[in-house]
Amino acid sequence: MTYCLGVINRSGLVIAADSRTNAGVDYISAYRKLFDFSLPGERAVILCTSGNLAVTQSILTIIEREIKEGFAVNLHTQKTLYDTACYIGDKIRQVQDRDRTWLERDGIDFQCNFLVGGQIKGEAPQLYLVYAQGNCIQATPETPFLQIGETKYGKPILDRTLRFETDLDAVAKCALLSIDSTMKSNLSVGPPINLIMYERDTFTVRHRLQLRLGSPYLAKMRKLWEESLRHAFLTMPNLEWDMDDNADDILID
Repeated sequence: MTYCLGVINRSGLVIAADSRTNAGVDYISAYRKLFDFSLPGERAVILCTSGNLAVTQSILTIIEREIKEGFAVNLHTQKTLYDTACYIGDKIRQVQDRDRTWLERDGIDFQCNFLVGGQIKGEAPQLYLVYAQGNCIQATPETPFLQIGETKYGKPILDRTLRFETDLDAVAKCALLSIDSTMKSNLSVGPPINLIMYERDTFTVRHRLQLRLGSPYLAKMRKLWEESLRHAFLTMPNLEWDMDDNADDILID
């Protein structure tokens, strides 16, 4: 399992991912899931993966090969970021169609998802989630974040904290808190955490970060967050048990 998320706002976007991969409780390893395919000065393209590792690695290998060998249609020839997301969807279908028979025969889950974020000249920054079927959805000002992998533990902080107007540095902190909250509740998600922050109209990634197990910043952030949550909990007003005159209505005969 894994957890990746992307957040977009007026100033740019943030994409973050853990690195843990497991094939059963006795085989846990770390693989990078966040990749920068930008062409500085022309386009920023960041990809994030979840799902079957062999499938996602095959897709990334094909993407890299087509760029290196100068295919007429490749990741860097797409005119828009939507076209880029559709191109990724085509590669997902290509690899799944090639391997489907053999994977299905052995009951292996071959599903995968991609986050595609960035900016191409002439457009505003955009963020897409590409599904295993190859279709995609786009993040919007009303729903400024997208998640893939083990999403449920890290979603509440995003719902309560993020807005399209949130400062980009605050977005980065929120993304890290979301991943840390997921790691706290699910052992299949773990460090190193990789994070990229892209600033609008720069067309290059200037800010990237990797936090490993035992990182001082990660430990400090976790401690402050847990202390703040406990303080908020302890300062909540006590329940007023007799405030509802119709309390008997909830009793079952």
